[in-house]
Amino acid sequence: MAERTLLVVGLGNPGPDYAGNRHNVGQMVLDDLAVRIDATFRKHKTPAQVAEGRTAPGGPKLILVKPASFMNTSGGPVSAALSFYGLTPADLVVVHDELDLPFDTLRLKSGGGHGGHNGLRDIIKACGTNEFARVRVGIGRPPGRQDPADYVLRDFSSTERKVLPSLLAEAADAVEAIATDGLLAAQQRFHAPA
Repeated sequence: MAERTLLVVGLGNPGPDYAGNRHNVGQMVLDDLAVRIDATFRKHKTPAQVAEGRTAPGGPKLILVKPASFMNTSGGPVSAALSFYGLTPADLVVVHDELDLPFDTLRLKSGGGHGGHNGLRDIIKACGTNEFARVRVGIGRPPGRQDPADYVLRDFSSTERKVLPSLLAEAADAVEAIATDGLLAAQQRFHAPA
């Protein structure tokens, strides 16, 4: 798998006002990955910030992509990046926040619906398929009657921020595992009971 190249997309909204939001956890994971592969995000010909590097010398190549669009219009930048690099949705890993998983939980999957996630909905529409890998980072459901749309656009709580670095690191580990060992092996590793 040494020649393998993956396009890894971290979903979120652009700009400093959104940087710490729960909805931007996908981009936070990419920041962690960029440090690991010693890469720097730069503006790209596609509407995105892109960083490239290998998981290890001679290992799989990761093309990290942060769409420069808002979450609900992520599909165009993702489709453009796949096209630019000559890749297909089979080479795509999308890292995103997941309301339906408790905070500090990770699940990996391929295919399936968008579950109400507008970023995923737009990517599925733009790519014409739902068959791509996802790293679902649990952010939990909003407390009480808080609107989920408001909840995802708020920063993590002070309690959550204490645990967040380990969650981001685990999600970055999961992306690396998908790149080196494939999705099934990565699922077996990260879904195993602790």
